[in-house]
Amino acid sequence: MSNFKASEKIPSKEQVKEQVKINKPKSGQPPIHYPFWFGGSAAALAAIVTHPLDLVKVRLQTRAPDAPKSMFGTFGYILKNEGPLGLYSGLSASLLRQATYSTVRFGVYEDLKVRFAPEATPDNPKPKPSFLNLVLQSSVAGLLGGIAGNPGDVLNVRMQADFGKPQADRRNYKHAIDGLIRMVREEGVASLFRGVGANSARAVLMTSSQLASYDTIKQFFQSTLGMGDNITTHFGASLSAGFVATTVCSPVDVVKTRIMSGADKKPIMEILRTATQQEGYLWIFRGWVPSFIRLGPHTIFTMIFFEQHKKLYRSWKGVE
Repeated sequence: MSNFKASEKIPSKEQVKEQVKINKPKSGQPPIHYPFWFGGSAAALAAIVTHPLDLVKVRLQTRAPDAPKSMFGTFGYILKNEGPLGLYSGLSASLLRQATYSTVRFGVYEDLKVRFAPEATPDNPKPKPSFLNLVLQSSVAGLLGGIAGNPGDVLNVRMQADFGKPQADRRNYKHAIDGLIRMVREEGVASLFRGVGANSARAVLMTSSQLASYDTIKQFFQSTLGMGDNITTHFGASLSAGFVATTVCSPVDVVKTRIMSGADKKPIMEILRTATQQEGYLWIFRGWVPSFIRLGPHTIFTMIFFEQHKKLYRSWKGVE
């Protein structure tokens, strides 16, 4: 005898499909969409910590012939002539740069990773994206970030290099906003995008070498070495990523700094040729040590702050 009751309704095909979808075993948790501004916030916090190192790097790359040639000599020169606050010259421009450049590059990169994440399967619930995909996604993010952050980057270089110039040649911007207004008024809107080609190229190299290598090394630490998703892993992966990024970006970084500081107003190819003739081929690594000493800690602090942002967000949302 059938147990079917006349009062019960036969489910429609749509209802059956929906119930099957609900009861289907989940092959993995869907990717989390983090707030777009997390990267900019983390990078700005890191910039506050590492700004003196960035200042010394710029001074070394744009120094006059009679200026100190070593990192420690430059530190001492700044402290002697400008005082402790001189080590934070141009900080407002640095924060503006991170609020634009890093916000865009981190935000776009994280969004692309979610949009083009490999689909999970029952056999592989947590698939890892390929290194090539990470490089392509981070390159796109770096290009957009370089364009968005160019005005802040020009100001950052100018304000940091200002005190290293003769008194008559100094621009004496009061802060980042004053610098933006004066640049537009005195040099036109185009001045905000001076060196955008070199800066965008550097941003592509920086983002692809820094973020893609960080994610790849972090995956290696976790999957191969069995390390957890903790500060030790984040520290090791970010230190390695900082070394890779410094080496890859050094040549473009030197050229970009010289163009933006106004020290060289020649075409890029002429700058390359003149620098090679006068300084030898090793000019492309000029300032590498202070660059790494600055970029290494900056990468470490940025990624640790970024991971803590995400950890707090997951905790707040109740997601593992």
